[in-house]
Amino acid sequence: MNYSATQLAKKLDISRSYLYYLKDNGMIEVEVNDNGRVIWSDEVYYKIQEYIRKNKGESIVEQIDASKAFKTTKINNRRYLGNKYKLLPFITKVVDEECDYINTVADIFAGTGVVASAFINKKIITNDIMYSNYICHVAWFNNETYSKDKIVELILQYNKLGVNEENYMSDNFSDTYFSIEDCRKIGFIRQDIEDRYSSGEINFRERALLITSLLYAMDKIANTCGHYDAYRQGVEFEKHLELLVPEPESNLNENNICYNMDTNDLASEIEADLVYIDPPYNSRQYCDAYHLLENVARWKKPEVFGVARKMDRTDLKSEYCTQKATSAFENLINSIHAKYILLSYNNMANKGNDRSNAKISDDDIMRILQKKGEVKVFAEDYKAFSTGKSDIKANQERLFLCICRNEEKEVIPSALNYTGGKYKLLSQILPLFPQDTDQVVDLFCGGCNVGINLNCNKVLFNDSNKHLMGMLDTFRRMSKDDIFKWIYSAIDKYGLSLVSKNGYKFYNCESSKGLGEYNKEGYNKLRDDFNKKKIQDDEYFLMLYLLVVHSFNNQIRFNRKGEFNLPVGKRDFNSKMQRKLEAFLDRVKNGDYIFTNDDFRNVSMEGYTDKSFFYVDPPYLITCATYNEQSGWTESDERDLFYYLEQLDERGIRFALSNVLESKGKKNVLLSDWIKEHKKFRAISLNYDYTNSNYHTIKDGVTKEVLIVNY
Repeated sequence: MNYSATQLAKKLDISRSYLYYLKDNGMIEVEVNDNGRVIWSDEVYYKIQEYIRKNKGESIVEQIDASKAFKTTKINNRRYLGNKYKLLPFITKVVDEECDYINTVADIFAGTGVVASAFINKKIITNDIMYSNYICHVAWFNNETYSKDKIVELILQYNKLGVNEENYMSDNFSDTYFSIEDCRKIGFIRQDIEDRYSSGEINFRERALLITSLLYAMDKIANTCGHYDAYRQGVEFEKHLELLVPEPESNLNENNICYNMDTNDLASEIEADLVYIDPPYNSRQYCDAYHLLENVARWKKPEVFGVARKMDRTDLKSEYCTQKATSAFENLINSIHAKYILLSYNNMANKGNDRSNAKISDDDIMRILQKKGEVKVFAEDYKAFSTGKSDIKANQERLFLCICRNEEKEVIPSALNYTGGKYKLLSQILPLFPQDTDQVVDLFCGGCNVGINLNCNKVLFNDSNKHLMGMLDTFRRMSKDDIFKWIYSAIDKYGLSLVSKNGYKFYNCESSKGLGEYNKEGYNKLRDDFNKKKIQDDEYFLMLYLLVVHSFNNQIRFNRKGEFNLPVGKRDFNSKMQRKLEAFLDRVKNGDYIFTNDDFRNVSMEGYTDKSFFYVDPPYLITCATYNEQSGWTESDERDLFYYLEQLDERGIRFALSNVLESKGKKNVLLSDWIKEHKKFRAISLNYDYTNSNYHTIKDGVTKEVLIVNY
C-alpha cells in the first residue's frame, strides 16, 4: 500500500518534516516515480518504524536540530531604517542607571521590536501602525503556545516547494524585487499560511511566526538597497527564497501586549513605567519604504501602481514625517501616562538634505518634555549634557530622558461590587502605603479595588475564591472588544434588558422599582445554563460576570452543591457598569498583573525584598459577609495569618493589614492582643464612614476600622 506524506506521518505519529529529514539525509531509502514524486510505501513505513525504535528518546525537533536540517533566525536579523540594535547597550545603560522600579516597558514606535527585546524580562507593550511590524511583534513577544514541530515542518515543506502556477505576487511583482520563481513561491506560501489559519490548523501565534519567517526571508533576497522605494533593473537574481525558523525567547511575560494602532491614538489608553519613543525623524515615510512587506503581511491583494509597484498607503502615512510633526509630538507627550519617557532622536537638524532634516527641533523637544518633567539628555558616548551647552557632532544619536512629574494615578472602582471592597477607603489608605515599591502582593484581593490603584503596576492578586479569580483572569486574557461583544450578544440571547440603549419605558419598568420582573425569566435561564456548564472556560466566567451584574446586590454566592444561587436583582448592564468594566479592563491590560487562586498560607514570600509590599485584607473574624459564610474564616485562620505577617516582617518585607477591632458590640481580642505584643507595628485608625481619617496611633484598641503597618 502507498501513502501520501501526510498519511504516513500521521500513521507513524511523527511530523512531515521528520519524514523528509530521514529521506533527505539517507537514513531510509525511498523510491521516486517518473514524475519525481516520492513513493511512501509499506516498506518505507516499516523502515521508519525500525529507525525510530533504534533512536527512541530523542524528540523530533532535537534530531532535526542536531543534524542542522533547518536554520533559525532572531529578531535582529532584518534590515530596517533607523534600526537601534547597535544602540541597545547605550539604551539599556541609560535605563539601568537612571530609572527605578521598571516593570513595564512600552515601545510605541516599535519597528522591528528590537528595543523591546532588550527588556524581555519585563512586561512589554509594543505598537506599530505597520501591520508587517505588528505581526512580527506577535511572533517574538506574544505568549500564546505554539508547536515548534509544526513550524519546523511547514518551513521545511515551504523551502522544498517548486511552484509553477501564477498568483497575486507573480502577476504583480515578477522580476522586480524578486524573480518570477520566487514571486510564485512567496504568493503560494502566503496564501497557504492564511488557508491553514482559516481552517484552524494553525493558531494566531503560529500564523505570525510563519509570516515573520516569510517576511525575513523576502528581505534577505530582495533586489533593493534595503527598502522598497525602488528596485535595481536588469540584474540577475542570484539569491533565492529560503525561510528560516524564528526563535523567540522562552519564558515571555504572559501579560505582553502587541498593538497595531496610530501611536497618538494609543498613548492615552496605556500605562507603563517606561515609554520608549522612536518616531520617524524626517520626511521618509516608512510605509513607502516597506510597502511590499506590508502588502504581503496584510494579504488583502490590493491593486498596485507605478514603477515601484506600490499600493495605496494613505492610512499609513505618519504626521511625524510632515510639518505637523511638532504638534503631533506635543499631543503624544501630553497623553502619555508613565514614570519615564525615553525619546530617541538624532541631531541631523539641517545638516543633511531636505528629506533627511529632522522634523522636530531640539528646542521644541526640550520645551515639550520639560512641561512633563525633568529632562536629561545623553549622547551615544553616554555623557549627559545640559541644553545649550552641548557639543554635538554630526549624526549623533541622543536619548532624551524625561522623569515625569508625579501624576496622580486615576483611582478607579472594581468592575465588581464586591463585599468588603475598599474603594471608599482608598482616599484614606493609599497615602499611607509605601511609594517606592518594586512589586506588590494583594493577598486577599477580592474585587481588586486596592491593587489596581497602587502606583506599582507589578501586582500578584490572590484570593481563595476560585470563581472570582477565574473571572478576573479571563478579563486579563481576553480582549476588551471580545468581552463586550460577548456580553451584548448574551444580553440579546437571554432577552435581558439594556436600559442604556433603550431606556426604562421600553421595558415597561421604572427606575425606582427596577428591572427584576422583566429580567427574571432570562436571568433564571442564564443561571440554569451556567450551573449546567461543565467546562470552566472563558464563556463560563463571562456568564458568571453577567449573572453578577444582574443578581441581587451584584454579589457572588454559590451553595454547597457549587451552584450559583442568587436571585435576580433590580439593575442591568447599565452605563455605570459599562464604564466601570471598561476602565477596569484597561487598567488590568496595562498592568503586569497575575491572578492566583490559593490559600494565603501557600503564597510564597520568595523573590520579595524590603522594596516590596503586601496588602492584606482578610475576611474579618467578627463580621459576617457572603465570603465569610459556612465557617469561611476561623480563629485558627486568624492566628495563621498573624504568623504569616510575622514571617514577612522578619524578612524585612513591608505589609499593611486592614481589619476591624470592634463591630456591633463584638471585639476582636486576638487582633488587639497581637498588636500589643508587637510594639513596632502601628495601628492607624480609619474613619468608619469612609470620609475622613485619624492618623493617630491607637492606644485604647476600640477603633473599628484600622490599618496595621510594620513600617
